[in-house]
Order: sequence, then structure tokens, then C-alpha cells
Amino acid sequence: MAVLNPRPEMNPVERLNAELLAGRTATEVLEERCAALGLAAAPRVHAEVRRDRLVAGEAAARLRLEAGDAEELGYRRVYLMCGAHVLSEALNWYVASRLTPAMNEALETSDVPFGRVILPLAPSRRTISTRILWDGSGAAPSTVLRHRALVVDGQGRPLAEVIENYRAILVTGAAG
Repeated sequence: MAVLNPRPEMNPVERLNAELLAGRTATEVLEERCAALGLAAAPRVHAEVRRDRLVAGEAAARLRLEAGDAEELGYRRVYLMCGAHVLSEALNWYVASRLTPAMNEALETSDVPFGRVILPLAPSRRTISTRILWDGSGAAPSTVLRHRALVVDGQGRPLAEVIENYRAILVTGAAG
């Protein structure tokens, strides 16, 4: 996993958070978790894409992405899945003109996660906010962790803004 020496006093959600913060893409971290938890015979994350478009928030996303008025923004709402298990729900505004035509086509027509599609651009994440929603005691809520981040390319240019809601299965190993 992305964190080689997690502190032993970390609860499971703090450990997941540390792995995501250290990872290049959430998709890679989720695939490592999927394999470690044995959630599917082939631990490959795929996106179940919701084709609806959220208009509210587009202007704010455009500012954070440093996108001009003429630059087209793409939008994806996805459930990132491993086998039949929902690992996270993500909202993603992205600057379509900063991606290749093949990347845009993949995002518009396939179930490939955003993080896998943009790997050739050497992405990294700049975390805007993190919210731990469960301390490991009592019954786990369905969502245990929320991230908001900017995804930038290898030159530091913003590609996307993501809001990710991570599910309990990532820390409990059972649907919750």
C-alpha cells in the first residue's frame, strides 16, 4: 500500500486517509485495498458512471481549476467498484481541453476510472480538505472518509477537482 510504515496508533480510517494522501491516484490505492481485502477475484477497480450532470458548482470548480470561460469542463459522477462492492462515490469536474481526445472519449464512453485514464499525464493530488467521519468505534457509517482534492498533471497544471466519499468496506472488509 502507499503508506509503508503506518503508525500503530492509527485507527483504520486514519490509515486509509494516510494511504490516499500519499498515493498518486485514488484508483491505485483502492486497487491495493481491494486486493488486500480479497473483495474480488480480479481486484480491478472500475467506475459505474452516472451520466447525469450537476450544474451547480461549475463556476466555483472553473475558478479552482484555473479554467478560462472558453475551456470546456467535463463532469463525471461515479461509483468506484471492486467486483460488486462500492468502494467510493466521486464527483469529478475536469478540464477536457487539458486531456487528449482519447482520454476524453474514454471518460465519456467507458467505465475506466479517471485516475487510470490520466496516468500518462503523471498526475498527483493536492488535497483541499479531508474529513474523517468515523473513529473506528461503534458501528461504521456507510461513508467513513471524505476528500476534496485537485488533481494536477506532471507540470502542476490543474486537471480536475474531485470530491470523494469512501465507504466503510475499505476499512471493515465487509459491506456496511
